[in-house]
Amino acid sequence: MKTARLTALLLLAAPVTALATPRPALRPVTTLAAPVVRLGDLFTHAGRDRRRILGPGPAPGGRIEVGARQLAYIARRYDVKWRPASPADRAVLTWPGRAFTRAEAMIPLAAALHGAGAGHDARIRLDGFTPPVVPVAPAITPAISALTYDPASGRFSALLVLSAAGIAPIQVPISGRVEAMVELPVAARRLAAGAVLTDADLRLERRPAALVAGGAARRAGQVVGRELARPLGAGATFPRAALRPPELVHKGAAVVIRVRSPGLALTASGRALDAGGMGDQVRVLNPVSHAVLAALVTGPGEVRVTAGAPPLIPAGGVVR
Repeated sequence: MKTARLTALLLLAAPVTALATPRPALRPVTTLAAPVVRLGDLFTHAGRDRRRILGPGPAPGGRIEVGARQLAYIARRYDVKWRPASPADRAVLTWPGRAFTRAEAMIPLAAALHGAGAGHDARIRLDGFTPPVVPVAPAITPAISALTYDPASGRFSALLVLSAAGIAPIQVPISGRVEAMVELPVAARRLAAGAVLTDADLRLERRPAALVAGGAARRAGQVVGRELARPLGAGATFPRAALRPPELVHKGAAVVIRVRSPGLALTASGRALDAGGMGDQVRVLNPVSHAVLAALVTGPGEVRVTAGAPPLIPAGGVVR
């Protein structure tokens, strides 16, 4: 009879043991997912109030420590069955953070400035941008507000507003300048006077428009095939005034004189009295008659004379 009674008591006690609530324990280190501290961030098995907000947490990237005395007070107030084991007990709470980079800030800023009239190829310079620290989670949504932009000077100012679920917006004043940019050819290396320029002699480069001389060539087609009248250093722009057609006829050199008219095509030898490039007008000497003729440069060592055109200096005249 006593054995049966003991067995019944054990059976009645078994469910009570299975349903016993685990004792609360201190969380020594907690990584927060929000800008607030909840009771459950300090203690495991904190009971029905585990989601109760106790107060603000650290700033993104920061940490706070809760000492044994304050932990004991919180436990008593919210009926958490926990007591400090020693005065050294403490809870460390961190909220991971990261720097919101300049590149991330430039995305909404560029869109806002383009909408305000800045060119899409313009370069945007920020004045002393200090990256703000934002939480790793939740995701940050950046926006630009209070934008002022002066197209004449290129100066601008605005607020960079960083928003995320569950946190107050972070506002960062920013300012800077917009520079109009142009892409133009520059010397790929040091170039000597007299060089006939090829694609290998130049590269395309974006530069602030305000720093580019008005007479600089803006397209590679204005440079390639031209002759350089003066030397240029590496990285220099190509002044259009320093570009000329390549010298195809050299002063004092022999040339072929071609005379053409309907039904007539003659060639003769002569000597150039001037240097010239394609399409230039030069003087040529007929070494037989000593007449000086006006001729048009048509190719390397070749000129064309109009049939019947009077000579600049008649045959037998004095060439100067």
